[in-house]
Amino acid sequence: MLLTGHQPNYLPYAGFFDKVARADKLVIVDNVQFVKRGPFGWIHRNRIRASGADGWDWLTVPVLTKGKFTQTIRETAIDNSLPWPRKHWKTIEWNYRAAPHFADYAPELRAVYEKKWEWLCELNVELVRVILRWLRLDKPLCLSSEIGAEGKAGDLVVDLCRKTGADAYLSGVHGRDYLDLPSFERAGIRLEFQEYRAAEYPQCFSGPFVPNLSVVDLIFNCGPRSLEVVTAGR
Repeated sequence: MLLTGHQPNYLPYAGFFDKVARADKLVIVDNVQFVKRGPFGWIHRNRIRASGADGWDWLTVPVLTKGKFTQTIRETAIDNSLPWPRKHWKTIEWNYRAAPHFADYAPELRAVYEKKWEWLCELNVELVRVILRWLRLDKPLCLSSEIGAEGKAGDLVVDLCRKTGADAYLSGVHGRDYLDLPSFERAGIRLEFQEYRAAEYPQCFSGPFVPNLSVVDLIFNCGPRSLEVVTAGR
């Protein structure tokens, strides 16, 4: 079985779902430290197409981090003193209302923003599940905290494979920075790395194509053929 794992990013980009399409099972890694910046700083934010000079805009979920430097993703609470759900939905609606397939998906996405969310991970997992349905990716999903996976970096990944019975693991490209190949060989686990480059598709607004936006940009523009575009980036 080929397993893939990923932190619960907010409205993930297409490469996240390409990993899911290639694998037999997805583990959402929620028991690692929450970080706001760097290559793993997409847990509380992502980008969508917009009409400004950059061609894109941020959607950022406010979170409570003061005095919580070592908190895990699962422990990260949303700062609901700010009206972020209304702002996010209105920004999405404003920028995609003319997209060919926006009306097909808007009601289900709006319903997510109309719920009260206390925990970032719960919000993100719900969004991932919604998008998996839209892409018709019927793959098993579990949380690393639920299966009792332990360890750091490569040790955690090896334990994820052991706990799920996987004999192969598909990592993102950044896994090359921290995964130790010999440890996987000793464990009898085949290690693969994703090399992903976004395939182009029609986007709203004029200007050059903007790659690696949230996958909702692709879905609102391409509708039922979105998974074909996702996997074309391999």
